[in-house]
Amino acid sequence: MNELAVDRARGRRITPPTDGPARAAALRAVDGTPASPLRPGRELTGEDADRLAEVAAELRPVFGRDPAAAALVNATLIRHGAVPHLFGDPPVLAFHREDADLVDGWAASAATALAMVIGVGQGVRLRSCEADGCDLVFFDVTRNASRRFCGLSCQNRAKASAYRARRRA
Repeated sequence: MNELAVDRARGRRITPPTDGPARAAALRAVDGTPASPLRPGRELTGEDADRLAEVAAELRPVFGRDPAAAALVNATLIRHGAVPHLFGDPPVLAFHREDADLVDGWAASAATALAMVIGVGQGVRLRSCEADGCDLVFFDVTRNASRRFCGLSCQNRAKASAYRARRRA
C-alpha cells in the first residue's frame, strides 16, 4: 500500500508511480513480503498495478482512525468478492474466490485482514506515521499499542525536532 499511495515518506517528498508499468515495477521491488500481491504463476500487468493503486488509495483511510473504516472495508470486501475457502495440497486458507484475478484476490485478502483486525477490537493498531513529512502506514505490534512512528528514522527526526524546539524556547 505504501508503495502506491504515499507521497511523503521519512521526511521527504516522494513521487508515487503514476502509470501501470512503473507501479508494477514498484510492486515487484517489494515482492516476497507478506503484503506482496505477486504470487507464483501470476504475471503482474500494468493494468493490474493501476487497479491495485486504486485499492490502496481506497483502503488508506482505514489506517488514519477514520470513523468510516468499517464501511470502507465492507465495501472493498463486497466489491472484490471476499469469500473464505481452502485450496491446494496441502490446503491453504484464502479469502477470495479460487478463480479471482490477481487484483481481486489481493484486495479481498487485504480487506479481510483489515476486517479481522478491526473486528477483534484492534483497529487502533492500524496507524499512520505521526512524523512531519511522512504518510507511511503500519500495523503497531507493540504490547501497549503505543507506536507512533513508522520507523527509527522518523522517530529520531521527530525527537530531534522537538529537542531543537525546546532549546529555542
